[in-house]
Amino acid sequence: MGIIADKIKAFQKEKKRLMTMGGEEMIAKQHRLGKLTARERVDLLFDKDTFQEVRLFVKHRSTRFGMKDREIKGDGIITGFGTVNGRTVFVASHDFTSAGGSLGEMHAKKIWKIMDMAIAAKKPMVFLNDSGGVRIQEGVTALDGGGGIFFRKVIASGYIPQIAAIMGPTAGVAVYSPALTDWVFMVKGSSYMYITGPEVVETVIGEKVTHEELGGAMVHATKSGVCHFATESDEDCIENIKKLLSYLPESCHSPLPVIECTDSPHRECSELDSIIPDRPRRAYDMRKIVSSIADNGEIFEPHELWAKNIIVAFIRIMGKPVGIVANNPLFNAGVLDINASDKASRFIRFCDSFNIPIVTLADVPGYMPGTEQEWAGIISHGAKLLYSYSEATVPKITVVIRKAYGGAYIGMCSKNLGADYVMAWPSAEMAVLGAEAACSIIYRREIAEAEDPESKKRELIALYEEEFGNPYDAATIASIDEIIAPKDTRKKIAFLLNAFSNKTADLLPKKHSNIPL
Repeated sequence: MGIIADKIKAFQKEKKRLMTMGGEEMIAKQHRLGKLTARERVDLLFDKDTFQEVRLFVKHRSTRFGMKDREIKGDGIITGFGTVNGRTVFVASHDFTSAGGSLGEMHAKKIWKIMDMAIAAKKPMVFLNDSGGVRIQEGVTALDGGGGIFFRKVIASGYIPQIAAIMGPTAGVAVYSPALTDWVFMVKGSSYMYITGPEVVETVIGEKVTHEELGGAMVHATKSGVCHFATESDEDCIENIKKLLSYLPESCHSPLPVIECTDSPHRECSELDSIIPDRPRRAYDMRKIVSSIADNGEIFEPHELWAKNIIVAFIRIMGKPVGIVANNPLFNAGVLDINASDKASRFIRFCDSFNIPIVTLADVPGYMPGTEQEWAGIISHGAKLLYSYSEATVPKITVVIRKAYGGAYIGMCSKNLGADYVMAWPSAEMAVLGAEAACSIIYRREIAEAEDPESKKRELIALYEEEFGNPYDAATIASIDEIIAPKDTRKKIAFLLNAFSNKTADLLPKKHSNIPL
């Protein structure tokens, strides 16, 4: 009994020692940088006393470059699982206080293990990144470890939700790891991502740039679109991860999470009857429409700061998660461009992967014209949107709010892209082109030969608008299924989502499709 007691005591002592991470000095330094430690982050993420650590006792086995006698507690990574608001989630949290949280062979194998567990358990995987990158002293074995992580992230894609939070440095090879996940969070002022750092950039191309300017949270949230959520602090970041998880199923085979709803499916949105401006070129904020139809007006919006001409968001209707894709006329008239197409396409594919219904709110003048867009590949990028909607088999409901012209009318989930039900407000107009552009082509000769070309043009525009500036022509040929009063939008969507709740659809049997990347 005494021997066993001694062994248990020794075990508990060693466990406590390993859990001190890089030691008091390194922890204090982490705090001075305004960052939480890996363990503090884990404690914030999980429900109290539910976290179960995996492979705490793992050690590196590198002997070169002074590594033989160097201890890295937990090999710089904390892995395990627990519950977040009562649901099981797996985690890998880099410990920057231990060798900068650098990626080594055994460090990677800890991540492999926890990812394999998450995949087998069909539960979400969260990565809390705070790492100096690949451990140079370990060479190819460390790189092999990174490759194994990349491979698992790809295999798990669309099977379990994967979330990455950048809570410190992430550079070089390491940036591809979060880029392979579904969602990327960053913390303003303390996190950055880039392929090559400022020193290399200056050496190679002579450009002087700071860490923040090159790859800070706001850069990736506004310019590159790599970051979906730019948060204020570590605490804010983790709170938003929890919020995102509340909208997501545990896997593609799991039911959607449903919360108790205090809103009504019969609620009228009378404010929507007056939201469209009298003048067709005047802007309004589509977010107000999204908020009106959502349960209690609550919206959770990824990519809020990037490609603002389109909105992607999670809402709930009658307590159930719904994905929203909506043009926003407040920015560039809600036009579809390269970034907007990419933003919407990825969101649609995520929702479809995890069986989240999609509601599309269309008010779009077309695709962005000009050499800049054409040379950068608007054709291929715009095709992604067509592809994503067409491939999606979840319930798809479309509401045409105001204008929907040309290829963009098709691209915003028209009937022939597989929309299950298309509605239009009385303010809707669907045509190949807007009235002015259409008349300039159709009536070019009549306008040119008229005594007063401008007066004639206005007359013909008015006739064109009378013909196409309404939803009735589309309704007569069943391009839309129903014309509705704006105030009834939430009510109609709620009833339709309930009606399509058991929808199933099978695509053609094949290995996989070939999206125009």
